[in-house]
Amino acid sequence: MASQMAESPAGTEPVLRRAVDGPVGQWVGLAVRLALAAVWGWAGLAKIADPAEAAQAVRAYEILPESLVKPVGYGLPFLEVALALLLVIGLGVRAVAVVSAVLLLTFIGGISSAWARGISIDCGCFGGGGAVDVSKTEYLQEILRDCGFLLLAAWLLLRPRTRLSADAWLTA
Repeated sequence: MASQMAESPAGTEPVLRRAVDGPVGQWVGLAVRLALAAVWGWAGLAKIADPAEAAQAVRAYEILPESLVKPVGYGLPFLEVALALLLVIGLGVRAVAVVSAVLLLTFIGGISSAWARGISIDCGCFGGGGAVDVSKTEYLQEILRDCGFLLLAAWLLLRPRTRLSADAWLTA
């Protein structure tokens, strides 16, 4: 009897669920995919031109050993640009969403750690970075912004099928 109650008669599925799972949801997914691509593209391109500055931003967090600062600082912008390109073409959307979520959680953790330890830095998320005057720190705004980006990644993780994607073309 419980299984009968869990099933809904044909055609009575909630309208919102049909919209999210159907064509409307796939268009929303496209918008989410392109928005997250813009974030990664902007972040990566802002740092790629000056890898030394990107490494300085990583160093400012005082988390990684010095032997990892340059590889992370130099490599991260290329990873961000790669994620942006994969999202634009819609290839491996769910995998990119997972990597995006892990990166964003790492960034949120890093910013939270700097805030908790009283380190005054600019996050370096979109270029720049490093030590700043304590009055110029914006930790709460940066964490909330990254939480918003994390929601975009979560959408794509749960609903990776989007319009105009290489994934859809490959599975057709």
